[in-house]
Amino acid sequence: MSTGPDADLTRETACTLRDLIASGEVGPVEVLDAHLDAIERRNPGLNAIVTLATEAAREAAQSAEAMVQAGKPLGPLHGLPVVIKDVTPTAGIRTTYGCTVYADHIPGEDATVVAQLRTAGAIILGKSNTPEFAAGANTDNEVFGATRNPWNTDRSPAGSSGGSAAAVSSGMVPLAHGTDFGGSLRVPAAFCGIVGLRTTPGLVPNHPMPLPFDPGQVHGPLARTAEDAALMLDGMAGFSPMSPISVAPPWQSCLTELRARENPAGLRIAYAPEIAGIGIDPEVAAVCEAAVDELRRTGATVDEISLDLSVGREAFKVLRGEWMVGQQLERLEHIEQFGANLAGNIRQGLELDVRATAAAEQIRAQVWHSVRDCLTRHDVILTPTAPVLPFQVGQNYPEKIGGVRLENYIDWVAQAFLITLTGFPAASAPAGLSDSRLPVGLQIIGPRLGEPTILAVAKLLQQVRPVGWPPAAI
Repeated sequence: MSTGPDADLTRETACTLRDLIASGEVGPVEVLDAHLDAIERRNPGLNAIVTLATEAAREAAQSAEAMVQAGKPLGPLHGLPVVIKDVTPTAGIRTTYGCTVYADHIPGEDATVVAQLRTAGAIILGKSNTPEFAAGANTDNEVFGATRNPWNTDRSPAGSSGGSAAAVSSGMVPLAHGTDFGGSLRVPAAFCGIVGLRTTPGLVPNHPMPLPFDPGQVHGPLARTAEDAALMLDGMAGFSPMSPISVAPPWQSCLTELRARENPAGLRIAYAPEIAGIGIDPEVAAVCEAAVDELRRTGATVDEISLDLSVGREAFKVLRGEWMVGQQLERLEHIEQFGANLAGNIRQGLELDVRATAAAEQIRAQVWHSVRDCLTRHDVILTPTAPVLPFQVGQNYPEKIGGVRLENYIDWVAQAFLITLTGFPAASAPAGLSDSRLPVGLQIIGPRLGEPTILAVAKLLQQVRPVGWPPAAI
């Protein structure tokens, strides 16, 4: 790769940048400056990054550069700029949760995942936009406004990690942090043409968290390539005594394990065209089917299967309502100040009774067994990540799929949230572009702690179905 005066470091992969930094060919300060320049040019049209910590980032980059020059051991993310989703605390950097109540809030301590990213050498550059307390599948809030999609700025990047996805897709940062409960990593990745990984619950520490035993919300990486996502996961994963469900990864390096799984021969893939009972837009379905056909040509075994998990839709909404109340229990006095999405979710949760939550847990077990059984016969399951193409930026959610009206604002992400219900990890990787040159994602579901295999399939998919750069990055 060229690293001369005309080289654009924002076009390099995170893995390449990490190697260039480690070799001394490029310095962390130079990498930081290139991305700050990209942010200055691209962020005004996208509104993806809402808080910059330029001075602190520069100090960290200078320190990272000195470490390279001194020949000190380097972490997997050494010198790489990263943005953190604005629902995750960052010491000394404004964290608003996308909520007017916290518009000027500055935490005194990093979340564990942020501390681990720093230890791995990442340069924390700022915060990315999110809906209020991540409650919504469109990235918009009353503090900062809406984030726009780099492929078409009239369209949404989805949510709730839409700011991170747009920042990575447009080349403003090589890597970004996100969280996922109902698809908040996977759906923005699909809409922005990148890779987003929902990790196995417990693999990445979740402290601080009002519900530390909860397996629903997880942290994960957003990256332009599967290898970059694996690299970032290497800097995020690890056992923490601050998390009661924490587990140590069964590999030393997800990236190394991914690269050991690159041969598609013997790979057993199941393709489920629709799992939620809400339909798939015909154009999305066509792009996904074409991608699956390309995977067959690589030598992988691909079986089309029927996997109906629609029974879990109402169960997820019940458990989500319980989760919303638990997450916001100490803030209920502010409910009248919250936006309609967040306040509505909390009120729905407050109406639940124990019989409803018990029944939802029974259905969760049923859905888990269905996916678990399928994964005994296949290495991964593929299904469209989102049932629709990116919609208008001012729209809260798509009201129809294939002409059929949806009953509520969350059903459209059921392809993703039904997998959350099971606790299995899943990624979204680009499957191709629509006729209108909007990205479509394929969801890749694997067994617990199966992230290396999931990302190996994502890499294979990116090799056979490259989507290139969005207009906002050119």
